[in-house]
Amino acid sequence: MTQRILVVGAGFAGMWSALSAARALDMAGHANDGVEILLVAPEPTLHVRPRLYEVPQEAMKAPLQSVLDTVGVRFLAARVDHIRTDAQEVDVVDAAGARQTLAYDRLVLAAGSQLFRPPVPGLHAHALSVDQYEDALALDAHLRKLALQPSSLARNTIVVVGGGFTGIETAAEMPARLREIMGSDIEPRVIVVERADAIGPDLGPGPRPVIEKALKSQGVSWRLGVEVESIDAEGITTSGGERIEAATVIWTAGMRATALTQQIPAERDAAGRILVDRNLQVPGVPNVFVTGDAARAATDDEGNVAMMSCQHAMALGRSAGHNVAADLLGLPKIAYSQPKYVTCLDLGPWGAVYTEGWSREVKMEGAEAKALKHQINTEWIYPPTGDRAELLRSADPGRIVVA
Repeated sequence: MTQRILVVGAGFAGMWSALSAARALDMAGHANDGVEILLVAPEPTLHVRPRLYEVPQEAMKAPLQSVLDTVGVRFLAARVDHIRTDAQEVDVVDAAGARQTLAYDRLVLAAGSQLFRPPVPGLHAHALSVDQYEDALALDAHLRKLALQPSSLARNTIVVVGGGFTGIETAAEMPARLREIMGSDIEPRVIVVERADAIGPDLGPGPRPVIEKALKSQGVSWRLGVEVESIDAEGITTSGGERIEAATVIWTAGMRATALTQQIPAERDAAGRILVDRNLQVPGVPNVFVTGDAARAATDDEGNVAMMSCQHAMALGRSAGHNVAADLLGLPKIAYSQPKYVTCLDLGPWGAVYTEGWSREVKMEGAEAKALKHQINTEWIYPPTGDRAELLRSADPGRIVVA
């Protein structure tokens, strides 16, 4: 009887989970021997989410079907809406609304995360984002529609809510983007609103001077220590009482793990991520692995935890895929470990900043760091290419991933 490894999600963690499971089966001599790897996602496409603040958006989708076919992973175009761990089943629905129930022997939940949208008045009606591919398309269409209107302070203003990684990269991109769309003679106004008392609060003090220098040089300003109280078609009002007229508000403040984590009886953190062990298994829930943005996983023995980032998702996927196959076959698992941590933050036309370690010591900035960021964004994070052997080699959980 065929056993099934079911992988939910085709993002960085899901794709690499499927490939690494195929590699582990191949190495154990079970590539065509009674074990099916089934990847379930709405479409066989990797959305290159870290780049969605850029244009053109068409470059931010990478097809996966040929990669999956080459390594023998079956793909089902559907969305998982229920997980029953007691019965080892999931319910899925396809684009036409047809439903079916799938049994699994081992489950890998790699359904990622989504932007957190709190109940701020006007947020759902008036704020845009760069969270998903469709969101990025909507933002671009919105800006191009604004270009048809007469120039005004509000038309030429973008408020970016959230001064974290995504907020900074988005804000740094917007002045040049506005000039490209609306004309080089305009004076774009880009304002970051961050509730912490410093820009890039989670990035720490190391790269902050570089970030501030880059943003200021491009005319980006910020409001710190305040929150957005309301959003409407003409702008925002902050908790400090300031009114900012803006025709464009981009919300980047916070992430939450997929809601599917709520259907697994396990401990979760404030972001909804399931606490997993070093093998990425869920304690007390047999045959379930969680990886990528849905998992709260220790990266080392020093107390550091994986970030919601493609850097960690790729390595988490490789580890989960290997371990789920090893668990099914009764073979030794390999504990997830990713002690090396780097950041490479895009700062628009000014350049970028590259740091190493959890203290985020700056190692590179400006044009040199921008060249590295370009390589990361156009090569390293895209699906692998090559024949079956090359694809399987790329899924080695021991492979060092630093970007």
